[in-house]
Amino acid sequence: MAKHHFHLQANWPGGRNEVGTIESGQLKTKISIPPEMDGPGVGTNPDEMLLGAAATCYIITLAAMFERSGIRQEGLTMESEAIVDVTNGVFTYEKIIHKPHVIITSEFAAQEEKINRLIKKAETSCMISRAIQGNVEIELEPQLTVKA
Repeated sequence: MAKHHFHLQANWPGGRNEVGTIESGQLKTKISIPPEMDGPGVGTNPDEMLLGAAATCYIITLAAMFERSGIRQEGLTMESEAIVDVTNGVFTYEKIIHKPHVIITSEFAAQEEKINRLIKKAETSCMISRAIQGNVEIELEPQLTVKA
């Protein structure tokens, strides 16, 4: 069994509203609390990073599943949204909504049912989705377009 190790270096200079940095492989950015949570909003934040991890894992997993199935998409884009609930000062990452938009040619239109199955299966196959399962709800709102 292969095990992959990923490392991250973080630097935080002081209190709650400071600006820190993180670096991990190709990722290098400033971090702070978002303005929606009364922070300075510099760089990225944990909420955006979790959303980014879930979204990139899902879309890469979906693309790989299409490739293995011999389905060639003309376009694969996605918007994702995170919902964080704040009740009594407690922040809870409640839900992620992925809205993948898959464009296929009429050549693959007969495989629409299979494509929709793969769209759903990619969410449960993604490593990040499995890691947050039971803690964060993930919802799909797919759109499939057949290009003539």
